[in-house]
Amino acid sequence: MLETAIHFVQTIPWYWILLFAMFMTFLENIFPPSPSDTVIVFIGALVASGKVGFIELLIATTIGSTLGFYVMFWLGEKFEKKVIESDKFAFISRDAVMKAETWFKRWGYWLIVANRFLSGTRAIIGFFAGMSELTFKKTMILSAVSALVWNAVLIYLGYVFGEQWHLVDKYMTKYGNVLLVIFGLIALVFLIKWIINKSKAKKS
Repeated sequence: MLETAIHFVQTIPWYWILLFAMFMTFLENIFPPSPSDTVIVFIGALVASGKVGFIELLIATTIGSTLGFYVMFWLGEKFEKKVIESDKFAFISRDAVMKAETWFKRWGYWLIVANRFLSGTRAIIGFFAGMSELTFKKTMILSAVSALVWNAVLIYLGYVFGEQWHLVDKYMTKYGNVLLVIFGLIALVFLIKWIINKSKAKKS
């Protein structure tokens, strides 16, 4: 998919490059395996050749990222209502949903700010932001700011490294793997705490 996307970008005019960049950053929120970050770094390398403008590309990618986040936020809102109201999700208690919402409301806005820097978790954060009923306006503004900063970094790195953009991709892969391990450990800690608390509740 990555090679196809890069080849496609090399054959289209600047305005289609902007639309394609917008589409890729939108898609990643819906389909996390999408290699949007790598593609944006490559397109950033095209900025150096003058094929596309830095500001135009930054605006296009930020719009795409924010729209994608909005879709996941909206799905989170709709899904949350179905979880509570539908008998099909009887195994998920209302208390469990409310507890998750409380946690996300406590730390949610910080996660929104950091969400573009957390590769592979962006769709999940947008979805749970909708479930947690965070303030829509504030959430979308923070999401746009996060996308703006992250996309600016990617484009700039592509611009600086130029034909050596593959080096950026290499280190971004390592960055993503480190984050995956960290979040895996955090999830394991929460799981262990949940099992211990459940065990104590049964004994009492």
